[in-house]
Amino acid sequence: MSQAVPIPVNSEMQRLHMSAEDAFLDLLIETLQSLDRGVRGLFLQKFFKTLAQVDLNESMSLDFWEQILVRRRELSESLGKPVSLQTAMVDVLASNNFLRMPILMEYEELKKLQINAATDALTGLYNRRLFEEYFLKELNRSRRHNQHLALVIMDLHCFKEVNDRHGHMEGDHVLQLAASTLRKTLRTSDYAFRIGGDEFALLLPFADPAQASTLARRVRTNYQATLEPLKLSVSLAIDYGVAVFPEDGESREVLIQLADERLYELKNASRAPAPAAPPVPAHSPPRVPSAPSQALPRVIPIEPPSLREPANAAAVSAGPLPAASAPAAPPAPAIFPGTPSARGSERRKWERVSLVGTRAHAVIGDDGKLSARVLDMSYGGVALLVESADELPSVFPAVLHVPILPPVKVSLRRAYVQQVDGHRVRVGCAFLP
Repeated sequence: MSQAVPIPVNSEMQRLHMSAEDAFLDLLIETLQSLDRGVRGLFLQKFFKTLAQVDLNESMSLDFWEQILVRRRELSESLGKPVSLQTAMVDVLASNNFLRMPILMEYEELKKLQINAATDALTGLYNRRLFEEYFLKELNRSRRHNQHLALVIMDLHCFKEVNDRHGHMEGDHVLQLAASTLRKTLRTSDYAFRIGGDEFALLLPFADPAQASTLARRVRTNYQATLEPLKLSVSLAIDYGVAVFPEDGESREVLIQLADERLYELKNASRAPAPAAPPVPAHSPPRVPSAPSQALPRVIPIEPPSLREPANAAAVSAGPLPAASAPAAPPAPAIFPGTPSARGSERRKWERVSLVGTRAHAVIGDDGKLSARVLDMSYGGVALLVESADELPSVFPAVLHVPILPPVKVSLRRAYVQQVDGHRVRVGCAFLP
């Protein structure tokens, strides 16, 4: 008489509630660990062939088996409950295009698995894993077809205070309301993901910078309206940052970093009280109406070059505009509408906006045969990087191409020349009315 093989008790997996198939497969895991690698590979080769009609060699069988065990742990942690070996096996084989005959489970169970693996349990939005996959896919598609792709990163302003004052159940509720707001506000072509505790990401195919910023503001406004009936004691809101391919960058890493920087820029601006506006002299031209406080900054964040630029880039744009060459302040050019108020504070009129490291450039002259990199801009002028200052006349027209803004035609006057290195010079130019 054969001796019965005892089944080890695992406190985390309640064997009494497992199906016979699950119990057998758990026993299989423990038994295989004690076998020689060659024997284990031979067994797994036949196992995959019998159970899923998949032809693998011994080495591939061992590799897929390890992937299945790792995937099982990941799914269990993600869903907060034990996941069967069958579930992890289907997921791994299907993702590697080896599951030709999914006989391991019924079709409805397979669909449920796919939904659970791709969505966040609390909000029903796509999860971070799917965000990584879709971002790369949409970015590659946008590159092929030369189309816009906007990334919006969002989080809930003062979310921790909601949990502290009103409890975690209310915190879960406001997260679900945020997800509901996203579903109601987005276009059918857009994607929404929950990528962290109170963090969300949006992928907006075909959306240019203006469209992406408008949609982000609409989400923020709609969410505030949704929260009003709750009468929270916390000023909860959605903060966001936008980055758009190809204007702001062409790689996933650059776009995520820039969107994240702009998110925290808006968050910090909304926390700090705005200083009182200086008195406006009677002879000054009327101010351009300021943008709403939640508006996305329309230009690259203004920071010291040492904080944003590499050492060699900082040397290119270092140094303020020479005081002797600073022209009288003309009316604010159209390329900086509402910038100070959008950042929540009043900036110095001549402070430079560094554009080193971006694709900013100027097409010079009516024939458009000459172009130059734009190093930085200010209220009254722009600095260009050229091979020789002799290339530029004293007064000339140009079309500025700056990230996030449409091309702008301006008239420029050479104000100063500064040697950068042995080959290039920095030419400071003033805007002409």
